[in-house]
Amino acid sequence: MMRPFRTAVSLALPLIAAMMLTAPAHADVKDGVDAWQRGDYQGAVAQWRPAALAGDADAQFNLGQAYKLGRGVPTDLAQAEAWYRRAAKQGHLQAEDNLGLVLFTANRRDEAMPFILRSAERGEPRAQYVLGTAHFNGDLAAQDWPRAYALTKRASDAGLGIASARLAQLDSLIPLEQRQRGLAMLPEIEKNEARARLAAVNSAAPPPTAKPTPASPIKTASLPASVPGASYTPPPVVATPPPSTPAAKAATIAAVEATAAADAAKGKPGTTYAPPPTSGTLPPAAAKSKPPINNAPIAVRETPTPSRSTGGKSTWRAQLGAFGIEANARSLWVTLGKKYSAVAARQPTYVKTGKVTRLQTGGFANKGEANNFCAALSKGGQACLVVDK
Repeated sequence: MMRPFRTAVSLALPLIAAMMLTAPAHADVKDGVDAWQRGDYQGAVAQWRPAALAGDADAQFNLGQAYKLGRGVPTDLAQAEAWYRRAAKQGHLQAEDNLGLVLFTANRRDEAMPFILRSAERGEPRAQYVLGTAHFNGDLAAQDWPRAYALTKRASDAGLGIASARLAQLDSLIPLEQRQRGLAMLPEIEKNEARARLAAVNSAAPPPTAKPTPASPIKTASLPASVPGASYTPPPVVATPPPSTPAAKAATIAAVEATAAADAAKGKPGTTYAPPPTSGTLPPAAAKSKPPINNAPIAVRETPTPSRSTGGKSTWRAQLGAFGIEANARSLWVTLGKKYSAVAARQPTYVKTGKVTRLQTGGFANKGEANNFCAALSKGGQACLVVDK
């Protein structure tokens, strides 16, 4: 199913490459953010831990970020998940966003989907990208190509580079009439996002106190982007079964690609929410769209051919990623060239599409040879997608 989106998934890829830290009025949390900005990661963790143990949701979220990135503490996705979960239970929206994506990329998809759905409803671009892929595949969500196109378009408009690349692929896979139906959904989807954000913020807001104390200004600190495949320490293998179908694999890959490409978005999607309206009438709920009728899944078929290049040329290429920062694409090629002889024997091609740089390599005699090249990289955990230039 979903042939153009079939790539290899690696749990060692960065899950959320660049996120934000939050610092409310709590002095310890703010001091921790200040320490983090100075590069004193251990000092930041030391400030956040007591507040996190005392129940401060922002401190819990920040501590989860430290464990996720391995700054000030060893990389530990189990600890990151635990702290995200604690913060999410208190209504911390960023923690809920990250928790859903961490669970999804760990192949705990059924557990992750409720978080993914809520995040997508609030307009979180990475979650919308993952949910759009699920709707296209008909895996973990009803097959609905117009909605898949609409969600991918929303994620692309938010600045998620990988969603922009995916949207171009959907243009060639989804019939024009269904794409038009998807575009017609966008105004209602945008209104419903505002409704969902308002409801989420209101439900998470603490009850008013008799004598409120003024809060000090909120301060945020950006984390530096990590380089995929170059400096990230692979976490322990999660003891969960791998996806068993091509559609399930593609859905899991969507989560990995979305989170790995999050640093390409200028506005750092998923880290902040626009303030909801304080008064006024909420927009009406959107009418449910009917799913497409009898949309046959796209079959996946491997063509066995000799792995050695015949020296012929064709239009088929292997795509190894899409990046908002071209330097990351070049860094990944250097890293893969040291790891795979098949990569070292070829030349890279950097295809610019708007703000997105696609890392590709060609020179394949036919599509089957390109498939075999990607299959070899997939065994080592590297994402690889066969495309026709």
